[in-house]
Amino acid sequence: MSNHFFATSPDQLATMDDILDCTGLEFMQGILDGKFAAPPIGQTLGFRLHHVEDGKAIFEGVPEFKVMNPIGTVHGGWYGTILDSCMACAVQTKLKAGQIYTTLEYKINIIRPIPLGTRVHAVGTVHHSGRSTGISDGEIIGADDGRLYATGSTTCIIMDGPKRA
Repeated sequence: MSNHFFATSPDQLATMDDILDCTGLEFMQGILDGKFAAPPIGQTLGFRLHHVEDGKAIFEGVPEFKVMNPIGTVHGGWYGTILDSCMACAVQTKLKAGQIYTTLEYKINIIRPIPLGTRVHAVGTVHHSGRSTGISDGEIIGADDGRLYATGSTTCIIMDGPKRA
């Protein structure tokens, strides 16, 4: 069972030392277990880390009215943000202690609109994690209906973390 909580101020986020002391998988598990705060973007947009394992991260979300675009559907940015989160965090699970990463690029394909209030899982899966890059893909799938709503792919850069004083 997840005990995670969302940070409500910058001082609740993990420090760089906290991040560098863990493997990427340990850090992500720490968010899920409540050792570290989840970033506030998830609370803002209505999604949270649901499951994490080596090479995989699953976020669960429910798009609400506040993420609609002017034509009355879920904004593409919501799809992009939850996909970026699951795909990049999947890459993070492959990091060694002392490493950090960031998204270099990502692409999404929206297949069909997600009806408001529909619970979805965004599943990120790593296909390559090397010395300097990580590549993963993702899918947004209806948690209850099993429908595929969107797919994505990402390339992340993997780097050594900043030197400590």
